[in-house]
Amino acid sequence: MNNALAYARVSTSEQAQEGVSLDAQLERIAAYCRVAGLDLVSTIREEGVSGAVPLANRPGGRDVLRAVAGRHVRHVIALKLDRLFRDAADALNQTRAWDKAGISLHLVDMGGQSLNTMAAVGRMFLTITAAFAELERNLIAERTQAALLYKKSKRQVYGAVPYGYARRGDALKAIEPELDIVRRIQRWNTRGWSLRKIADALNDRQVRTKHGGQWHASTVRYVLRNTLYRCRPCRERNLPPNGS
Repeated sequence: MNNALAYARVSTSEQAQEGVSLDAQLERIAAYCRVAGLDLVSTIREEGVSGAVPLANRPGGRDVLRAVAGRHVRHVIALKLDRLFRDAADALNQTRAWDKAGISLHLVDMGGQSLNTMAAVGRMFLTITAAFAELERNLIAERTQAALLYKKSKRQVYGAVPYGYARRGDALKAIEPELDIVRRIQRWNTRGWSLRKIADALNDRQVRTKHGGQWHASTVRYVLRNTLYRCRPCRERNLPPNGS
C-alpha cells in the first residue's frame, strides 16, 4: 500500500519566509512522492500554529493521527522534522508508535538528503536528528534568557514597559510611587497573602495597573515573578529586600 499523506505547517512568523510557505512545502513533497513511487492521497495544511504545540494538540495534527489510525495511509511525509515535531520525546514516541503500526515517516529535506523510517538506518538518523533539534532549541532559549536577565540588570528596555518604570529611549526610568506599590506587594506576599487577596487590597485602595485597569491574581503574580524587581540595581537603587 503506497497511499501517502502530506503534512505542511507554518507559524505566523514564518509565512513570508522563502521556502517555508505551505505551497512551497507541498510542491516539494509532491515531487518527492513522484520519485519515490508513492500515491499522495491527502494533504493537510496547518497555518499559524507553532511547532512547539504537540502534534496531537494541533487541528491538522489530529487529522494526521486520525488518518493513520484509520489505516487510510501508510506513509506520512513532511518537508522537515520541525514541521511535525519540535520536542524530541514527542517525535520519538509518535514515530515509534507509527513503526509498530507499519507507518513510515518521510522527511524530504534533511540537510539536502531525504530520510524515511522504513529502514533501521532511517530510524537511527531520526533519533539523532530529533535530539540535536531539541538541543538547539534549548540553547536558543538559554541565550534568550541570559540576554533578558542582562537587560533587566541594566534597566534596559526588554519588552513592554513594566509597572514601576517609564521608557526613556532604550532605558527604563524608575517611577517611585509605582515602585512603592511593588514593595507593598512583596511585603504582603512574604506575610502569606494570596494573590487574590493582594489584588483585592490594591483595588480597594484604588491603585491602578500600568494601563489603568484593575489588579488580578495574574498581574500580581507577574510582579512577584519578574526578576526585574529582584536584580541588584533595583534592590540597591529602588527596592529593599522582600518583606522590608
